[in-house]
Amino acid sequence: MATTKAPAGSSHRWAVLLFIGLAQLMIILDATVVNIALPSLQRDLGISDGDRQWVITAYTLAFGSLLLLGGRIADYTGRKRAFLIALLGFTGASALGGAANGFETLLIARALQGGFGALLGPAALSLLTVTFSEPKERAKAFGIWGGIAAAGGALGLLVGGALTEYLDWRWCLYVNIPIALVAAIGGQAVLTESRRPGGTRFDIPGVLLVTTGLVAIVYAAGRAEADGFDSAPVIGLLAAGAVLLAAFGYVESRVAQPLLPLRVIADRTRGGAYLAVGVVVIGMFGAFLFMTYYMQVVKGYSPVKTGAAFLPMTAAVLLAAGGLTARLLPRVPPRALIVPGMLISAGGMLWLLTLEPGTGYAGGVLVAQVLCGFGAGMIMPVALNYATHGVAEGDSGVASATVNTAQQVGASIGIAVLNTIAAAATADHLASHGATPEIAGQAAVEGFATAGAWAAGIILLGALVVAFVMNTPRPEARPVPDGAEVPEPLLARS
Repeated sequence: MATTKAPAGSSHRWAVLLFIGLAQLMIILDATVVNIALPSLQRDLGISDGDRQWVITAYTLAFGSLLLLGGRIADYTGRKRAFLIALLGFTGASALGGAANGFETLLIARALQGGFGALLGPAALSLLTVTFSEPKERAKAFGIWGGIAAAGGALGLLVGGALTEYLDWRWCLYVNIPIALVAAIGGQAVLTESRRPGGTRFDIPGVLLVTTGLVAIVYAAGRAEADGFDSAPVIGLLAAGAVLLAAFGYVESRVAQPLLPLRVIADRTRGGAYLAVGVVVIGMFGAFLFMTYYMQVVKGYSPVKTGAAFLPMTAAVLLAAGGLTARLLPRVPPRALIVPGMLISAGGMLWLLTLEPGTGYAGGVLVAQVLCGFGAGMIMPVALNYATHGVAEGDSGVASATVNTAQQVGASIGIAVLNTIAAAATADHLASHGATPEIAGQAAVEGFATAGAWAAGIILLGALVVAFVMNTPRPEARPVPDGAEVPEPLLARS
């Protein structure tokens, strides 16, 4: 196993965090910044209601299905190189999308953004992993990183609302260009190259199986929003995806250089971290979706007012991640933070049951936001930290890709499932009470509340599993001597 020299000074490490944090912020922003702009770009480009979802799905489809390949490319070709190439590619894709004069061009640009994001995300997280190895500094770094991951979605709604209302929807794509260029210039200056030792032979069968399997599942989730989960195409795609992923697992246990070594996901702590991330994003993105529609459609908020209304969620995430989790992470077992965080997030989704069309902001969505945000701020830094727990440096890229895959696929499938549940509950309410304007608002709220209850149930079930699976004790504070070789993150082994 190759070794990596500890960076020379603390200031150097925090400069690394600044620039890779900018890249991570751009990825997270892009998952939600286009959402509020969707009605405007739909009118501008003449996109039908049936096709508008693909503006979002083209990004998540490419991102979610290519993450494992992106992680392995970063491991073999060099994480710094992969990071810089992905940033430049993301810049070009964003410029193409912003200048798009038709639906097809926009879809191509969004798919390219997702593809380069699938290379950028694992490279960034693995660079963070090999840069911060001392437990206390690592806890602070992952506290900041987790705050970015959890708060970036809410910030994306605010930025998207402001850019759409005061400039143009195209700036929701153009905004990536300066962020990416600053991250690339800074990354070139401060990042140190690291890569997996050995040859660059790729597991081609594994690549084909996992990519097509994830594409089938994410595509099915996108189709389910329009066709329903009981439709033949959706059931067929889900079944095909499950078979392909099962075949992928079999192949990975047989090949000499697997795309995803099963040892990466077999560890109970890492497996629990992947599960926690996948489950919590269901609640976070469900909250973004339902609260956005509640505020804009039911309450009549403008895009900017809607974005600003999400600021308390961002503040709650940052307070929990930076003020609480970063201090406790070096001292307590991971599940001591993750499980309570999941319970708090579930409480936030259950609060949607209290909403009515006339509910005030302070007693309604504000409470749900604060609970969801605070819970996510307790979960994400810990889960992202332990997602690479005890993994060999040569596998840090694919371990990072796995947690990103859990996040992206969890969000895609979770939103599709919850949106289908909400739509069905709304339709049932309208069928039994009539379709007057007053009833329509109540029916929409009924759908949001029903989906929120289901999301809370999923999160609570996930909390039970994580509590049972994760068995890692509190981290051991083992200082790194000056000039010492750092073979892997110095955290207690399970």
